[in-house]
Amino acid sequence: MPNPTRLLIWHDNPGPYLEAITAAGLASRLAVECLPRQERPNEAQLAGTEALLAWGMPAGLLPRMPKLRWAQSLTAGVEGWLALPDLPPGLVLTCARGTHGESMPENILGAILHIAKPYAAIAEAQKQRRWSRQVAMPLGGKVLGILGLGAIGQEVARLAGAFRMQVIGTRRNPTPLPGVEVLPPEAADRVVEAADFLLLLLPATPETEEFIRAERLARMKPGAWLLNFGRGSAIRDADLIAAVTEKRIAGAVLDVFREEPLPESHPFWTTPGILVVPHMGGLHPERDRAVARLFIENCARFLEDRPLLQVVDRAVGY
Repeated sequence: MPNPTRLLIWHDNPGPYLEAITAAGLASRLAVECLPRQERPNEAQLAGTEALLAWGMPAGLLPRMPKLRWAQSLTAGVEGWLALPDLPPGLVLTCARGTHGESMPENILGAILHIAKPYAAIAEAQKQRRWSRQVAMPLGGKVLGILGLGAIGQEVARLAGAFRMQVIGTRRNPTPLPGVEVLPPEAADRVVEAADFLLLLLPATPETEEFIRAERLARMKPGAWLLNFGRGSAIRDADLIAAVTEKRIAGAVLDVFREEPLPESHPFWTTPGILVVPHMGGLHPERDRAVARLFIENCARFLEDRPLLQVVDRAVGY
């Protein structure tokens, strides 16, 4: 029997991944070591690790891992990995794309409902024992524009259809989707102009850097809301603050930021009309188990020298 493959799980919650390895019958084929995030791999781990599960890597470590052939990121976004100056060209990098589907679409819909239904204002009025009549915005007939109709965007579109919303969006491969007007990325401005709620689910790439800036904000309807659940780099912060402050758009719900945690000094915190959400979009109590399902499938494929799932295309950035 060949020597077991050395796997390093660099994560504070290895339990679901260890359970998945055992349940899949792979324990005898893997020599697993677990390491908390605040610790660094020792020399033996650097020298011997062949497969890695981690949130990311600091610069300087990967060149010291000569046997590493595959790294599984715990996140869907891999801009941190791709920004490494020493990312080996031959390393297969896979991401956790598709593992946010159990919670993120619901959280996005919750943000839309927060905007349209005045329960937050009602709760504040109750604290003062004040009877405050409110008028809710019907969602039927409103246009939801989605820039980035991947797995998450498609599920959001499906849920929005239950509220009789019209959905239009962009997709790199603009194949038809039921109930959605699908456009190629170069037609993004049509989505921006049509949307009552403009949802960003864009990856972090050079093409999406500051995609939403003054010129595109000027194309939005005055009553439209911007929701960003993709990457903070897609927005030019100062331009959004100006558009909301000057009431050129209605407001924004932001779940992602250029720097996280968002610094206390950032004006997003104090700009009326901007809701700061602390990057909770894809989180849920069972998320590690969802990632473990993808990870264990890739483990089996890696051991059998078969193509892996969710391989990152370095040329496009995700």
